Order: sequence, then C-alpha cells, then structure tokens
Amino acid sequence: MSKIMENVSLVLERIRRAAERAARDPAGVRLVAVTKTRTVEEIEAVLAAGIRDLGENRVQELRSKAPFLQDRQPTWHLIGTLQTNKVKQALEWAELIHSLDRSALLSELVKQAERRGRPVDALVQVNVSGEASKHGLPPGDLEPFLRQVAQQRWVRVRGLMTMAPLSDNPEDARPHFRRLRQLRDQMQALGIEGVSLEHLSMGMSGDYEVAVEEGATLVRVGTAIFGPRD
Repeated sequence: MSKIMENVSLVLERIRRAAERAARDPAGVRLVAVTKTRTVEEIEAVLAAGIRDLGENRVQELRSKAPFLQDRQPTWHLIGTLQTNKVKQALEWAELIHSLDRSALLSELVKQAERRGRPVDALVQVNVSGEASKHGLPPGDLEPFLRQVAQQRWVRVRGLMTMAPLSDNPEDARPHFRRLRQLRDQMQALGIEGVSLEHLSMGMSGDYEVAVEEGATLVRVGTAIFGPRD
C-alpha cells in the first residue's frame, strides 16, 4: 500500500507543476482518485495519503464500498454514465454527479432530490470530441440545456465534464480540454441565473497534466495511482 501512497505524491507533484506552468494556483485543482475495481484496502491507502475525493463509475460498486469507508468521510463522485433507475441509489452516497447529459436524467434527479429534501450538485457532460462512442451533450445543445436545468430548484449545475479520445499522446487531448474551457467561459458570459460553472472535470491518468494546463479543477485519476487493473 506504500506504493499507492507514493503514487499519490507523484501525481500531486505533477499537478502542482502543471498548474504552475499555466500560472495557476495548484490549490485550485482537486485530485479525484478513481476507485473502479479497487478494494477497500487500496482505497484506504489513498485516504491515508490525504486524498478526500473518490470517484466511482458504477452505482453498484459505489454502494458496495462506501459503507466500509463512511468513518473516513470521503467525498464520493459518480463519474460514470448514470441510468435513471439508479439515481435513487447513487444519491445515497454521491455528492457530485459528473454525467448529467439528458432531460430524462435531469427529471429523475429532480424527483429524487425533492424526495430527499436536498438539492443535487451536478456537472453537465459535454461530448466535445463528437465521438459516437462517448456520452454527453453536443456543444450546440449546452446553452438550452443549462437554461432548462436553471429552472429546476433541486439540481444545481456546478460545472462541465468531458472525456478526451483515447491516445498515447497526451497532447492529442489538449484541443478538447481547451474547447471545454472555452464553452465554460462562453456560458458564464451569458449569466444564466442559478447556473454555477466553477468546475471543469477533465483529464485522466494519461493526460491529466495537459488538462490542468487547460483549466481543469477536477482530474479523475485511477491507473496512475493504483497501477494497471488486473
């Protein structure tokens, strides 16, 4: 487990350097440790290294691990695609949903948040690359969707999320991350009441440094912390 802690330190140092290259405050970037397929013991090593933000792709995995780590009080992020029939379960643990991308999901989030009496914080996922295999709104649909969300009192938009195409070269992701930041800036300039866009969730193990240089506030890193999956 000491290797995991060493990896966390290395990732944090690379985040710091990337932020400084972009004349940013490293404190403005949060590392979300992606715990997909990882054991509770491995996750405990991350928490021991000082990381509080944990990301899960699947609701079933989130529900199976979170109770065992409750005393450590991590902040859970649901970073994968969220099915409407899993919203109720997701909200038992997830404090930030990264994948709001359609009206049906918005309606179910509103419904479950109202039942709980507590608003839901979410990021709107945007398919900047246009890949058919990726989820997310087309960039042209972002403004009307944000205006739709703004009319709901139970869902609060906190920013945007995207996934860059897979590539061995981190620089290939740069134009996609830059595009998301530009979209964020354009939407902020509209001043849509009730919509806050302080977060950009972008960058994974292979390209998180580029993401930080382009403005990421949340980077989702798994393999660089835990090593390759079995």
